[in-house]
Amino acid sequence: MSVLAVVAALALQTAPGAPKPDLTDVPAPAAMEAPVARILIASDSTAANYGASAYPQMGWGMVLKCSLDPRVEVVNLARGGRSTKTFIEEGLWDGLLAKLQPGDTVLIQFGHNDADRVKIVRFTDPQGAYTANLTRFVADVRAKGGRPVLVTPIAKHVFLDDKVQETHGAYALAVRAVAKATKTPLIDLDADMMGAQQALGEPASRRLYLIYTPEDHVARYPNGNSDTTHINEGGARLAASLVAGRLAFLDLPVSAYVHPASTGVQPILGGPRCLGR
Repeated sequence: MSVLAVVAALALQTAPGAPKPDLTDVPAPAAMEAPVARILIASDSTAANYGASAYPQMGWGMVLKCSLDPRVEVVNLARGGRSTKTFIEEGLWDGLLAKLQPGDTVLIQFGHNDADRVKIVRFTDPQGAYTANLTRFVADVRAKGGRPVLVTPIAKHVFLDDKVQETHGAYALAVRAVAKATKTPLIDLDADMMGAQQALGEPASRRLYLIYTPEDHVARYPNGNSDTTHINEGGARLAASLVAGRLAFLDLPVSAYVHPASTGVQPILGGPRCLGR
């Protein structure tokens, strides 16, 4: 599947009567005894862990393991509703640094909530605090011997005249600029997910997000749902394989242990398990 382009932020829309996405923090799995490498994830609801009650909502961090050697440990510290600002203010960033070990890879993806002007406590200016926070994250990880990787926010599902639309604008540009200025590896998930959506077309790519009609008979959304931001299992599996596909070529110690799952149609397994494991 070809991958191209660039993306950005539109408001979450939820159909009347439909339950809102479950952003409850889910405990991380037990630590692996002797991993050959570790990946830590700092992000928001698009990467976060979810319990079974939230299904079909999933974050791409839940299934990144399916593109990795089973001996690689994924420590998913993404939390729903967080921006770079609130991730710092709530102590989540300090919590990540406390877990960080020399040689660990840290995937850093924010932007959706930094653009939120409704819940203003989350907001950061893309050319101000957002850039400063990302720069701090990179420096902090390096200071502890880790390997930071910046990730642009995942594209939303927004089409106009059969063409996927840019919605992350200045925030995606800021991530790219910080990556260049700090010589930090970049995974442009915004661009890659836009390219994947364009290749699939509007109707098929809609199935990657929490967009349903009552006729879809999704138990969690009996009245339908029109969430163009959050991804379902299919979207999570695609996004994780896109992240892994880039990670494999970043010349990091963990890259040798990355075996990206297909970016084509992947089986829906009803949860975060990996095919054949």
